[in-house]
Amino acid sequence: MNWYLHFIDLLILAFVIVLARHTFLRGRFFLHIFQQHGYKLNEYWHWLFDNWNRRVVTPEHILYNIVIVVLLFVMSNTVTGSTAIVILSLFGIFWFAPFNYYGNEEVKKPLVFTPRMIRLTVPFVILSLLLPILVTYISYSGRIPFTGYGLKNQGLYAADMYLLGFGWVFANALIPFLIFIAGTLTKPIEAYVHRHFIKLAQKKLSQMPELTVIAITGSYGKTSTKFMIRDLLSERYAVCSTPGSYNTPMGICKVINNDLEAQHQVLVLEMGARYEGNIDELCDIAEPDISVVTNVGVAHLETFGSQDAIARTKSTIVSRTQPNGKAVLNADDKRVHAMAELRDDLEITKVGLEKGDIRGTNIQYGPDGMQFTVTSNGDSETFNMKLLGSHNVQNMLLAVGVARALDIRLTTMAMAASRIAPVEHRLELKKQGELTVIDDAFNSNPVGARNAVETLSAFDTGRRIIITPGMIELGELQAEKNYQFGVQIGEADLDLAVLVGQQQTKPIKEGIASTDFDMQKVQTVNSLNEANEKVQDFAQNGDIILYENDLPDSFNE
Repeated sequence: MNWYLHFIDLLILAFVIVLARHTFLRGRFFLHIFQQHGYKLNEYWHWLFDNWNRRVVTPEHILYNIVIVVLLFVMSNTVTGSTAIVILSLFGIFWFAPFNYYGNEEVKKPLVFTPRMIRLTVPFVILSLLLPILVTYISYSGRIPFTGYGLKNQGLYAADMYLLGFGWVFANALIPFLIFIAGTLTKPIEAYVHRHFIKLAQKKLSQMPELTVIAITGSYGKTSTKFMIRDLLSERYAVCSTPGSYNTPMGICKVINNDLEAQHQVLVLEMGARYEGNIDELCDIAEPDISVVTNVGVAHLETFGSQDAIARTKSTIVSRTQPNGKAVLNADDKRVHAMAELRDDLEITKVGLEKGDIRGTNIQYGPDGMQFTVTSNGDSETFNMKLLGSHNVQNMLLAVGVARALDIRLTTMAMAASRIAPVEHRLELKKQGELTVIDDAFNSNPVGARNAVETLSAFDTGRRIIITPGMIELGELQAEKNYQFGVQIGEADLDLAVLVGQQQTKPIKEGIASTDFDMQKVQTVNSLNEANEKVQDFAQNGDIILYENDLPDSFNE
């Protein structure tokens, strides 16, 4: 009999270890999702709602509690306590030992324990441990803390498995909701931290009156345009700029407080927005001397509600430009073009492929990048760049507009442009043996997707292949935009289209089918790994492969 009691002990211990591991991994996963959604509780809630049955209250949670109900109320007269322990332990171990919330794919943007995440994690961990520790103590000791009540069973092998099992699984199910409590508890702390860093940044800028502040906004192309402006201006000026996609209040404050130094003459900032009023918040920190607007698209349409609301928000950067300052606008975008009417005291420069004071023409592609002609005020210069895509020509024209405003010559700009390296995962030209790879995996948008397909179709050195899951986060327009994307693929006369995700890519497939494209050249797969295997079997030396868009870790079909 002793061996059986030891076996029961080990089963209970294994159950607790498995649930503790699963709870830890599940907590880490939801912290990651919360961070990916910018620590915004409303956006996090929308993600939970969209993934309710897959990740929030999962089949394991429901099935385990069904087993408890059956044992307690249907089979209570036939199942002994030790048998119930064996059944509940084994079911728990079997259902909760696996953890594949990321779909066995490599995490693209891992969880980063920033100071803010650490402040959030502390109360979250405490909340997560309360119920498991409580039910474990009650189950093993037979005593209910702070009361005179107790349970019949005491000791490890006689633990109340019903209470232990239900408590651990219920605590596991509560994990995503505890983030709401932790986020609410830390909200006053975060507000204080924000105010503190904003005041420091404002004070530092007030002590540098000679500094020229350049701010860029737009639905797409902000980061690329920012880096181009930085590289062109660096030919003459000491430039400080925000890295990567640092375009939030805290990202901007971090650069100003930590990276901006007395010798810098120019500060280049990227200003992002997901809601109306966001640009105003950023301009409260640093009002630009020169404002740049790339375009008005449908990115974040879910949070803005309409393209007109997006345009209103983006136009704030022009309205908030310093008196007698300058603005560089995309003349090819009608909503951006109209922003020139907002101020009559600004020096406005319009740029574009079709119209504007600064024009880009004669775009040609080759294995080393692209070549085009820039014309400004009667001067013209040939630019050679390692970048690809007409949208990158447009971004360069915006950078040329800023550099012109600061009296840099076109020949100097052309030399600087030739040295610009591609932004990682944004139409980045790579070599993979004898294959040419165009890496445009950074979350795509309708404009970027169209430009990428146009770029791929312009190559004539080999067969042209696209791998894509399409676009997300476009609200009610998502199916329509993916359908249009499919039409563009079909009209591009490619040699192979590999669509990733059976449900996600249905509109793309329908769009392709509406053209004369040979549907035998369309293959739908379930994962990027499977797509790569298909392409490896198909590709030959000299072929060009476009990776268009890569779904974020928080996406589940």
